[in-house]
Amino acid sequence: RGITITAAATTMYWKEYQMNLIDTPGHIDFTAEVQRSLRVLDGAVVVFDGVAGVEPQSETVWRQADKYNVPRICFINKLDRMGASFEKSFQSILDKLTPNAVAVQIPIGLEEKLVGIIDLIKMKALYFEGEKGVEVVEKDIPEEFKKEAEAWHKKMIEKIAGEDDVLTEKFLEVKEISVEEIKNNLRRASLAYELVPIFCGSALKNKGIQPVLDAIIDYLPSPSEVLPAVGTDPKTGTAIERKADDAEPFSALVFKIATDPYVGTLTYFRAYSGSLSKGSYVLNANTGEQERISRILRMHADARQDIDVLYAGEIGATVGLKSTSNGHTLCEKASPIVLEKIVFPEPVIGIRVEPKTKADQEKLIMSIRKLTEEDPTFRIKEDLETGETIISGMGELHLDIIADRLKREFKVDANYGRPQVA
Repeated sequence: RGITITAAATTMYWKEYQMNLIDTPGHIDFTAEVQRSLRVLDGAVVVFDGVAGVEPQSETVWRQADKYNVPRICFINKLDRMGASFEKSFQSILDKLTPNAVAVQIPIGLEEKLVGIIDLIKMKALYFEGEKGVEVVEKDIPEEFKKEAEAWHKKMIEKIAGEDDVLTEKFLEVKEISVEEIKNNLRRASLAYELVPIFCGSALKNKGIQPVLDAIIDYLPSPSEVLPAVGTDPKTGTAIERKADDAEPFSALVFKIATDPYVGTLTYFRAYSGSLSKGSYVLNANTGEQERISRILRMHADARQDIDVLYAGEIGATVGLKSTSNGHTLCEKASPIVLEKIVFPEPVIGIRVEPKTKADQEKLIMSIRKLTEEDPTFRIKEDLETGETIISGMGELHLDIIADRLKREFKVDANYGRPQVA
C-alpha cells in the first residue's frame, strides 16, 4: 500500500555508536504501534513531507511523544518534489506543533534544483557526492545563498542563545559564539525538550541523511542520559528506580508480540537495566511465572541474528515465551519490578465476520485470537442477540488489513459485513 503498517525494529552502527531504531507507521489506524514504540524509545526523529508540512496525523503522533516526554528532532523530507517548500513546512511546525522549533539547516535549491544543504551551525554548504551520495563534501556557501543563510543563522543563534544566560550576554554584545558553544547548548536544550532542531533533505536522493545520523548522536539522549526507569515492587507497591547500567539487576518491558511464520511467536522487549544471557531464566513480574530465554534475537526488520548477551538500553526479541504478552515486565527473580504499562486507545469501528464453510470456523477463531494477542487495539466479541462474531479496530483500513492478513498468512476465507461505528 506504500505506507508503513507495522513497526519494524533494526540495529545499526554509525561512527562508534550503536543505534536501535524502530520505524513506526504514521497512519492513525495504527496508532498502537506508535504508542508502544514511543513508550520504549529515548528519542524520536519526526519526518515531515516537504510539500504537505504538518499533516493532521503528525499532530496526533506529536501529542503521543509529548505524553512520554520524548526529546525529538525533525526532518523535512522530499524537498525534491514538485511544490516543496522548506519555509512553509518549517512555519507549519512552528504554528501547529511547537514554537520551540529551530532550523539548523536550509536547503540549497528546491524541487529538481535541490543540490545540497547549508549547515547553519558551521556556516558551510554540504554536498552529497559519489554513488548514492555517500561522500559528504564541505564547501563554502554559494554567493546567491549567503544573504539568506546569514538571516537564518542569526535567527538560530538568537533562539539557542535565549536558552542560556552566558550566551544571551554574548549575543547582545555582538561577540563571536563558537560552534562548540552552539552545539553544547543546543544539545542541552534538546535533551530537556526546550528546543527542537529541524533538519532537511531528500531521503530518496540521499541528500542530508548523514547529518541526521550525526544529529541523533549530538542532540538525542543515549540510554544512560535519560531518567532511570521507574517501576513498582510487586509485593509492597513501593516505587523502585533502575538505572541503564549493565551491573544493575535485569529489567525489560515487552512492547510487541508478532507472529513469525518461521519461528512462531516473537516477543519484542526493551532492556532497561542489567544484561540478559541466552539460556537464563527470567521472572514475568505481572503473572509471577518464570520464563526461559532459549534464544535472544537482534532484529533487522524481517531478518534475525542470534546473539548470546543483550545489554541495558538495547532492543531485542525472543521466541517461545508462554505467558507473556504486551506491556508485561521481565526481570530477575531476586529483585522483581513492575514497569509502567502501555495504555492503548479503545477500538472505534466494528464489522461482522463469518467463516465461508463450517470447516473454517475453528481456524478463523484461532487465527483471530493470534491477531488479538499481537494488536492490542484489535478486539473480538460475540454479539449475544444476533449470535454474530464482531471484530473491531481503529478504522476501516485497519480492519481491511486484518482481513487481508487472515487470508494471506492464515489461509482463512471469511465473509465480512459492512463497517459500523461503535
